[in-house]
Amino acid sequence: MCGRFVITSPPAALRQIFGYLEQPNFPPRYNVAPTQPIPVVIVDSGARHFRLMRWGLLPSWVKDPRSFALLINARSETVLMKPAFKNAIRRRRCLVPADGYYEWQSVDGRKQPYFIHRADGQPIGFAAVAETWLGPNGEELDTVAIVTTAASADLAALHDRVPVTILPADFERWLDCRDDDVEAAIPLMAPPRAGEFTWHPVATRVNRVANDDDQLLLPISSAEVEAETPRRKAARRTPTPTPIDDGQGSLF
Repeated sequence: MCGRFVITSPPAALRQIFGYLEQPNFPPRYNVAPTQPIPVVIVDSGARHFRLMRWGLLPSWVKDPRSFALLINARSETVLMKPAFKNAIRRRRCLVPADGYYEWQSVDGRKQPYFIHRADGQPIGFAAVAETWLGPNGEELDTVAIVTTAASADLAALHDRVPVTILPADFERWLDCRDDDVEAAIPLMAPPRAGEFTWHPVATRVNRVANDDDQLLLPISSAEVEAETPRRKAARRTPTPTPIDDGQGSLF
């Protein structure tokens, strides 16, 4: 799955790669989390555009968002059938620019975070689907979910699911929703090739959404991984109050 990701490339570089018309300027983000606004590339009136959308898809038919589950991922195996996604996959496919993402692996009863990124250091285009939720008082909210699939053999060592990543050569095919035809896009919902991604363990500071700095990406040694275990046990013995997240985090 994909529950946290990173955007570190300069805005001008992302604009060139993804080909959208707008010229947004934003700082790097090292710990993007669900419910926050995230950058999305979508085709509208024949051109690519940069949009901000809430990470967590809300189908248009939802009456009360407070009673609906947070859909941050859409499984490629069922995206064509699930009521929440079946219209979006045909009509509102989009891309989420990123430079990597985090995954957690269970080791001896604890969860160790890893930072995963392309081996060549290039940005990533996550496959995604979007919906605009219309509220009872005329309010509108653009929302998005990232498509996931079964992991390739190498990445399965960390987790059995991975986000679907679209190569630049396939951007146009994924984004083309002109005829509500999804057949050409189906083969793109596949795991990355073996060796396309690499990863390393990072400190558990990434677990806290409030931490958002470049130190989160630094690899830690096996000795440092082991040294963090006592701190985690101590933290479980003396829990600290969890701050209330109002879901209004900002990308910028």
